[in-house]
Amino acid sequence: MVAFFTFLCGYVLSQFFRSFLAVIAPELGHELGLDPQALAGLQTAWILGFVVMQFPIGWALDTLGPRRTVPVTMICAVIGSALFARAETGLALQSAMFLIGIGCSAIYMGAVYVFGRTHPPHRFALLCSWLIGIGSAGNLLAASPLAVLVAHIGWRQAMMGMACVTLFVAALLALIVRDPPHATTDRAVGLVSGLKTIFSIRALWPLLPLTTIGYAVLIAERGLWAGPYLSDVFGLGPVDRGSTLLIMAAFMSIGALVYGPLDRLIGGYKMVVVVGTVLTAAAFLGLALLTPSVLGATLLLSLLGAAGMTYGVLMAHGRSFVPDRLLGRGITFLNMLFIGGAALIQPISGAVMTHLLEGPPASAYAILHASFAALLIITLIIYLFSVDIRKAAGT
Repeated sequence: MVAFFTFLCGYVLSQFFRSFLAVIAPELGHELGLDPQALAGLQTAWILGFVVMQFPIGWALDTLGPRRTVPVTMICAVIGSALFARAETGLALQSAMFLIGIGCSAIYMGAVYVFGRTHPPHRFALLCSWLIGIGSAGNLLAASPLAVLVAHIGWRQAMMGMACVTLFVAALLALIVRDPPHATTDRAVGLVSGLKTIFSIRALWPLLPLTTIGYAVLIAERGLWAGPYLSDVFGLGPVDRGSTLLIMAAFMSIGALVYGPLDRLIGGYKMVVVVGTVLTAAAFLGLALLTPSVLGATLLLSLLGAAGMTYGVLMAHGRSFVPDRLLGRGITFLNMLFIGGAALIQPISGAVMTHLLEGPPASAYAILHASFAALLIITLIIYLFSVDIRKAAGT
């Protein structure tokens, strides 16, 4: 449990860094003259930094172990946070976010690697979901607390403070985390050959579209569009936006915690993911087709946050097909899809919204939310063809 709570400190930071832009986006846009497409580009830079490291991180976890891999990469987040605090141009902000993405890239994967190697399969989804659920306190910090802090000291000073906190947590991980024993004595499997083996696992294929889209639309909403939506449609200021996003983030945490034991209670992964995805799509459709008040929008965003946190269960479903000797590469491949999907969704949505916001904001966000719902429904249909080996085995 010491390792769990140590990784939890790091994951709180990772969640913060993927969510904080939604709170300060209007202020960044005003101070530095960034349009919606440029703001989407900032989040995309974080995602790209995160994604490009996934295959190397998988190799490093299998070869070097998490104790060296995680703290070293986190130094990039320290540098990126400091650069963000001093940035004067959009390009500088993008560079900072890219470095922060690299710095966050190994945190959750290091934890998942340790869980997968030191705990039985029936506890894997529980630990993954609970790490996400409790670690989503980072989303909470990136809501009202950040809004209040920024109102008092400004976003630059707040980000410099985060650089110091990140450095402290990286040192903590280096001191406390211990590498689990290797699965086999064969450590000569190369990066490319290992990935070819992962790609050849056909049972994974029906999971891949939903893995790419499910978390991507959730993080796009929470990390980028929810704040501008509340500002443009309802005229909410920073603190009020932060309060609504705080509620959404709280429900994301609750959702992840609830998802943790569900696969064991139901006896499989698939039904849990199907029900959660249907509810998520319904919440997006509600935002698109209804004309909610601030309270109605808050309720729908809360449902979206809670139901959309199928991340841990989907990861566990995919992990069930990956051999132990390639665990690092297998889980980082899946994580690359989780986050890489957002790297596609966010710049596309940014470009589309830049055009749509030339008209009525309510109509623009309705189209955005309806599109997210449609993507979820399409990928869910493909996921229905997946095999749930726990269910098939009667476990």
